[in-house]
Amino acid sequence: MATLYRCRTPTNWLCPCGRAARELHKHGEEVNEVRVPWRARDRPEVHALTGQGRVPVAVLDGEAICDSRRIIEHLRWRAGESEVRAEPAP
Repeated sequence: MATLYRCRTPTNWLCPCGRAARELHKHGEEVNEVRVPWRARDRPEVHALTGQGRVPVAVLDGEAICDSRRIIEHLRWRAGESEVRAEPAP
């Protein structure tokens, strides 16, 4: 089970935390979402995991991964998806 530390934004469409949540669900991960306070200084659990207070932070297989782009990149790597996507010919 993955744990996603994310902001309190109520939707998955307005912030990087939602982007990470969508990608976790897309890859079939069972996710425990932890909504953290708005202020970074009020996030001791995130700071303990990463040394910084920014979210999103995903804990996958015991490894804390910061930043939505890195989370998505890691999920795609685990799934064996290629990062380079072919563009259709004009």
